[in-house]
Amino acid sequence: MATGDQQDVLNRIDMLLPPWYGNAETPVTDGVLAAFAEAGSIIYGQYAYSVLQTRIKTATDIFLDLISTDFFGSGLPRLPNESDTQFRNRILINLIRIRGTRQAISQVLIDLTGRAPYLFEPARPADTGGYSIGGVGYCVGGGYGSLEMPYQGLCTAYRPLTQGVPYVGGYGSSVGAYSTPSRLEWANISLLETAVPDSMIYAAIDSVKTAGTTVWTRISA
Repeated sequence: MATGDQQDVLNRIDMLLPPWYGNAETPVTDGVLAAFAEAGSIIYGQYAYSVLQTRIKTATDIFLDLISTDFFGSGLPRLPNESDTQFRNRILINLIRIRGTRQAISQVLIDLTGRAPYLFEPARPADTGGYSIGGVGYCVGGGYGSLEMPYQGLCTAYRPLTQGVPYVGGYGSSVGAYSTPSRLEWANISLLETAVPDSMIYAAIDSVKTAGTTVWTRISA
C-alpha cells in the first residue's frame, strides 16, 4: 500500500465512519466506499503529478517542452528521442549558460554534440602564430592571420558520433544459420541518423556569440 492508492484512501474513509458502524459484513456499503476510494486515488494521483510540474527539476512529459518554450521560445526544442532527464539537463544548463565569449561557443557545441569544435580567429595571434609564438611553420598547425576580418571568426563544428547498429550481422556475414551463435534484428534509418540537425548547431552558435560578430561555420561529420 502506498500513499494515495485505492487501499490507502479506503482506509482513510473507514477511519471517518461513525463508531456504531461496527465490523459487520456490509458488501454493498464496501462496494460504494471502494468506488469513492478509487476516485479519490485518481484525484490524488493527478494532484501529485501536478506538483511535479511546478519545478523544472521534477517536471516531466509535455510540461518540460512548455517550460523550454516559456524560457527560450523556439530556441531549445526537445531533440528526437530525447528523454525527460536529458532534456531537463539541457534546460538547466542553458538557464545559466555563459555567453559572449569564445569559450561559450565551444561549450555550447560540446553540450549539444559531445564534440569540441575547432575555432580560429584570423586576428588572434594565439591562433595564427607569430614571432615568439610557437606552433607555426610549414606542415605545422596554424593559419594565415588577417586584420581585414574584424569581429569575425571561423568555426568547424562536428556532428555527434552515431552508434549505428553495432554487433548485428549484415549481408555477407556468416551469421544467422542454424546452430550458429548470432544476433539478427530489423534495422531502420533512424538508428543511423544523428539526433542533432545542422540547423540546431547553427542556432546554438548564434545564441551565445557576441552581438555584432560573425562566426563563419562549417559542419563536419
